[in-house]
Amino acid sequence: MVRIENLSVAFDGTEVVKNVSFQIADGEILGVVGESGSGKSVTALTLMGLLSDAAELTGGQIRYDDTVLAEAGKKRDRELLRSFLGSKMSMVFQEPMTSLNPTVKVGKQAEEMLRLHTTLPPKERMTRVLEMFALVGLQDAQKVYGSYPHQLSGGMRQRVMIAMAVILRPGLLIADEPTTALDVTVQNQIIALLKEISIKQKNAMLFITHDLNLAKRLCHRIVVMKDGRVVEQGETEQIFQCPKEEYTKKLIWSVPSRVKKKETAVFSEAKRQQDGETGQEAPVLEVRHLDVFYREGSNSLFSGHKKRCVVEDASFEIKKGEVLGLVGESGCGKSSLSKAILGMNKEVKGEILHRTERPQMIFQDPYSSLNPSKTIGWLLQEPLRAAGRLDKKVQMSAEDRRAAAYEMLKKIGLKESYFDRKPAELSGGQRQRVSIGQALITHPGFLIADEPVSALDVTIQAQIMELLQSLQEEMKLSCLFISHDINVIYRMSDRVLVMKEGRIIESGGTEEVFRQPKEAYTKLLLECG
Repeated sequence: MVRIENLSVAFDGTEVVKNVSFQIADGEILGVVGESGSGKSVTALTLMGLLSDAAELTGGQIRYDDTVLAEAGKKRDRELLRSFLGSKMSMVFQEPMTSLNPTVKVGKQAEEMLRLHTTLPPKERMTRVLEMFALVGLQDAQKVYGSYPHQLSGGMRQRVMIAMAVILRPGLLIADEPTTALDVTVQNQIIALLKEISIKQKNAMLFITHDLNLAKRLCHRIVVMKDGRVVEQGETEQIFQCPKEEYTKKLIWSVPSRVKKKETAVFSEAKRQQDGETGQEAPVLEVRHLDVFYREGSNSLFSGHKKRCVVEDASFEIKKGEVLGLVGESGCGKSSLSKAILGMNKEVKGEILHRTERPQMIFQDPYSSLNPSKTIGWLLQEPLRAAGRLDKKVQMSAEDRRAAAYEMLKKIGLKESYFDRKPAELSGGQRQRVSIGQALITHPGFLIADEPVSALDVTIQAQIMELLQSLQEEMKLSCLFISHDINVIYRMSDRVLVMKEGRIIESGGTEEVFRQPKEAYTKLLLECG
């Protein structure tokens, strides 16, 4: 159905897609996998004619059946492309909140496809949209039809996007990282839905992802991209069972799984005895019957009148050198609990007892948590300056702070030349290393890592987890490790807490919880992961 031949695309003279060739058969689901910057999305956007004017097709062509949609050296026929978009080719994007118009109700946005491409009267258009909303699993389709995007959950918004994309029954559906922003259980539902739609509507699908587990579950064939090139392609089973290229092997190896748990030596009894510890030390953190509240009617913690309880009756402890995993879907209260523990939300009831000084936090998105106007050297020294202002006993000279920052750069695996760079000059993985360095430079005894790898590619994710594990062992850190990815939790944690709707519903040793889960919700998380 679709044939891409020797496609090359350049931005300002620099080729970002280089001589890419693959084809998609009628009814086939083809997965395109690779890290950020590998050229996956640019290839898809070129196929859809959605690239900016700065992009130039420098080689090859794209065909849909017998029609040439794009060819190097020739101007694209806008009218031809417009007739294909929506009716023969459609696309589902990664983040539905930025793809949907926030000022228009989603029912009207879905109707627009029918208004542009059919002659159906308004009443029939509405009926068709409601039918499609029901088909993609949206409960109470009538209510969803009259809702604005911000009134829907992430999973519901993505279902609306899928309904819009398939309402005209296109021959080709392009799904660009459609589940990246979603929780594991919702992710599972969306994958099942895409598979079901492909079978029912008999359409072909181009599924773009950096998550190899998803590609393995959904796709018939896989194309692996790196640095703008196709490095390997073949049947899904063949790619996973017998990968030929080193890069493909690296991608597959990097996927977090439940067969690659690295034992955390720091918390083993043998290690504790070797270090002269009795095992009777008091926990570094105790949380007893903790309730956490937000003020109703505002995003602010301190305005409004009514309080809403977002974490209820949480009790647990963390011992020295232990990594406690906290897993659950978005909105279950994980981050609210962590902010309360660090004193960032004072609206609490219950007891929080710290036995370490200056606990620290690693955030999910380092780009928004690092000051973009400061150098990496300045950012690494700032926690030392702040600690000195709070406690005269830990004051350091400017020369000692600088030396400590250089030493931390070495620990987090960055060269000394990064000292004078700014966050914008670093990759996502490098920025996360800086965030880790900031958290550890004051030698805290306790660390909270809030989704520290969820925004990263699978290979970078593996590097960051390895770095965290080695630093945690070296510094004997106690850590609360938060994630919605059950496989990441398995790899990183000694013990696990499972959270749902503000309550801790299950806890225990990692192996015990994974092998014999007691709660139905924990079993569901394990199945989806």
